[in-house]
Amino acid sequence: MPSEAVIQIKGLYKSFGANEVLKNFNLDLLRGESLVVLGKSGSGKSVLIKCIIGLIKPDRGDITVLGQDLLSLDHEELDQIRQKVGFLFQSNALYDSMTVRDNLEFPLRRHTINLSQPEVDDMVMDALNNVGLGHTVDMMPAELSGGMRKRIALARTLILRPEIILYDEPTTGLDPITSLEIINLMNVIQEKYQTSSIIITHDMKCVKIASDRVAMLIDGTCYALGTYDELNASTDGKVRAFFD
Repeated sequence: MPSEAVIQIKGLYKSFGANEVLKNFNLDLLRGESLVVLGKSGSGKSVLIKCIIGLIKPDRGDITVLGQDLLSLDHEELDQIRQKVGFLFQSNALYDSMTVRDNLEFPLRRHTINLSQPEVDDMVMDALNNVGLGHTVDMMPAELSGGMRKRIALARTLILRPEIILYDEPTTGLDPITSLEIINLMNVIQEKYQTSSIIITHDMKCVKIASDRVAMLIDGTCYALGTYDELNASTDGKVRAFFD
């Protein structure tokens, strides 16, 4: 098991009015591992991942990403960190008015300078071929199935070669066969690029297949942490509720 932490979360708190979503949440993501954060709907999983990427500011606590204190970064510094952290949105967040090619070129245009058009074309096709969809390059998102849109969103995440990938409910809304294809693709990508990943999910098939470790977000805290098999052997009622 790798030992270097690429993300460290310490004493994280976040409330919305009287609703305490995160309460002294602590967690480390180790280099090269796939860490699943498991919790019920509404438990704060998406809030946590948006805190990690800087889309939501926590009330207090510390988040360190690749050695940098995330909460002290200015906009430009935060943008530089985001180039190294890919974020796969639950909704895919593709631009409906753009072709697949334009969707993938968008982060390159935004973050990368001094690339020739042939270099951009090569990067786009490489990213699409990684997810098995090179033939869709000139199609529109509306022409694609839900599973294909998820793959295109993953290709767009990969195009900047991130060190860390954050997955927000990657199998939500997909049928069981397509879900399994996406989970297996996530594993292939982690193996090929040695990425470190946090996967937010309540899909137990995803937890079992994709996780090196599992953190259980219960009552706003990291209630339990271990491998799938370790947690599956637990006799704690709150943990067992996910496995029974």
